Amino acid sequence: MLETPPIWFIAIAFFAAIGPLVFIHEFGHYIVGRWFGIGADTFSIGFGKEVAGWTDKRGTRWKVGWLPLGGYVRFTGDMNPASMGQNLDQLSPELRARSFHAKPVWQRALVVFAGPAANFLLAILIFAAFIAANGAPRTPAVVAVVLPGSPAASAGLIKGDRVVGIDGKEISRFDDLADYSRLRPGEEVTLKVERAGQLFTAATRLSEVIEKDRFGQTYRIGRLGIGTGERVFETVPVLQLIPEATRITWSTIENTAVGLWQIITGRRPLQELGGPIKMAQVAGQVASIGWFEFIQLIAFFSINLGFINLLPVPMLDGGHLALYAVEATRRRPLGDQAQEWLFRGGFAALITLMLVATINDLGSVGLWQTLGRLLG
Repeated sequence: MLETPPIWFIAIAFFAAIGPLVFIHEFGHYIVGRWFGIGADTFSIGFGKEVAGWTDKRGTRWKVGWLPLGGYVRFTGDMNPASMGQNLDQLSPELRARSFHAKPVWQRALVVFAGPAANFLLAILIFAAFIAANGAPRTPAVVAVVLPGSPAASAGLIKGDRVVGIDGKEISRFDDLADYSRLRPGEEVTLKVERAGQLFTAATRLSEVIEKDRFGQTYRIGRLGIGTGERVFETVPVLQLIPEATRITWSTIENTAVGLWQIITGRRPLQELGGPIKMAQVAGQVASIGWFEFIQLIAFFSINLGFINLLPVPMLDGGHLALYAVEATRRRPLGDQAQEWLFRGGFAALITLMLVATINDLGSVGLWQTLGRLLG
């Protein structure tokens, strides 16, 4: 078992991961805004009091805040970092021409979507580089070993069977089967299996396994109970690198959505929801293993940052996109008071979510157990 890195190392690894991701996210907003002629008053990495910064020739203040847990671009016409707009009639003609809120709704939507899109694009490029260097995972979902007493054994699987589908989803790679099973501990699944050229289906219940990583942390996962032969990685033509990397990115987005939905619906405990402290812990641990693993983790962090920002919650990019969809349907935006209440509700929801995640994080690092021993 590996030792958890010291706090200073964890902090450096976390900021080395999250800082560039926040910059790339906000730069996505910024660069598309510039294409549409929108002015940017502030580009901030972090919140709170400015630690360092400069003003460019376009009048944009680039700065770093003392709390580096996010960032924002304040476009011309924004009243605050949440991008609530000023009354356009109060702006001069020059400022109105450069105002974010004076632009057509489709342009505003593209500017907002560009942030998450930049995070997804970064992940695609990282995965593409890894595939170019190591090949794409192509291990077939062919059974080489069936563990005795496993869900696969109860389903009647034998050596040589090929799993071609699970719960109606087509399977071609063992990794796809493993990922699907891992997210569904204790759940009933229906397998589609090919044996000697014949297809049949079999139902079974995935086992629930507590897996321990190299740092002693435990995770509840689902397992089918089969083993395959040697892992297969195939060289991918240059023109196929981006499509293959996009497939991996999309699969990760799907798995993230499934995990979140399971928490919302109660199929997974709320205690599995992690926040910044957990992310920092994971970043430090993975960075202590090696650069290859750390850069791969950055890709997964980038996907999660993009996905979370697309949730339809006011204050997040997805909330803005939802409001723009309403505006496009109604041919006019919601009233200022309605938007203000929505943003207040979204802010309250985010604070509540962060509070729950922080409580979980503190528990995962052993704070509550330590306090219990001290007070017991």
